Amino acid sequence: MNAVETVGLTKAYGKKVVLDGLDLTVPAGTVFALLGPNGAGKTTAVHILSTLIRADSGQARVAGHDVVGEPDAVRDAIALTGQFVAVDGLFTGEENLRLMADLRHLSPAAGRKRTTELIERFDLAEAARKPVMTWSGGMRRRLDLAMTLVASPKVVFLDEPTTGLDPRSRRAVWEMIRDLVQGGVTLFLTTQYLEEADQLADRVALLDHGRLVASGTPEELKRLVPGGHVELRFASPADLDDAAALLPSATAEISALALRVPGEATPTALRDLLNRLGDVTPAQVSLHSPDLDDVFLTLTGRPQEVPR
Repeated sequence: MNAVETVGLTKAYGKKVVLDGLDLTVPAGTVFALLGPNGAGKTTAVHILSTLIRADSGQARVAGHDVVGEPDAVRDAIALTGQFVAVDGLFTGEENLRLMADLRHLSPAAGRKRTTELIERFDLAEAARKPVMTWSGGMRRRLDLAMTLVASPKVVFLDEPTTGLDPRSRRAVWEMIRDLVQGGVTLFLTTQYLEEADQLADRVALLDHGRLVASGTPEELKRLVPGGHVELRFASPADLDDAAALLPSATAEISALALRVPGEATPTALRDLLNRLGDVTPAQVSLHSPDLDDVFLTLTGRPQEVPR
């Protein structure tokens, strides 16, 4: 079963086309990452799939329900965490969760039980009875994620969930996302952090100017672009010169005493390369494969825009 399916989704605001025939398929129980720069249409796609706005044309189904014909069924099956943390700073963490349980029509007993479970699951017990305004940004985001899970959704939309977090908090959120998927939840993630998609996503789609320009697993996308190389660093200029004579295709970086040799960055290729060097021994060797940054730059013609 697919958790999300779209066919030919379009959306425009006046003359500005935001989505231009978007086709997506997201298998259930996976992490799907929708990548793209600011203005690519990522948030618009999420808003359509979560029934916040309507597409101009096309079809979309979430958790088996049509987003136009069965919006209430879609809302019952999903949760949405937006770009900005949606918690009440005057309430405690426990009160925020209890409020969400009331809004999702859980009984008082079930709401208390679910609140306790989520506080423990997201490691919030120590601060649970303190006002959220006193919490760190990472803790607030964890609470925000916990609140989306009060009603045990089948599909969770995470719209740039780690923007503004420090590296430690980002990695904590990543671990929580992995745990959710192991529990059978489908995660639909939009992000500008390419490392995030690489770390988390089973499949990635790259959106640019409202159009899907590539999709596949992270490894499949990396194979679309050149850029693999082996970097060799040497202990002396003489060793660098000797190696450069043996490797005419390499590019030298004189100040770093390094050679960059284009080709596949694999153990087999490395062994062959070292055999060609013979008695010239590098002081340091590193393999470099294309990453999602290379994919993004190649397919969109511009570097990724990292949020500040």
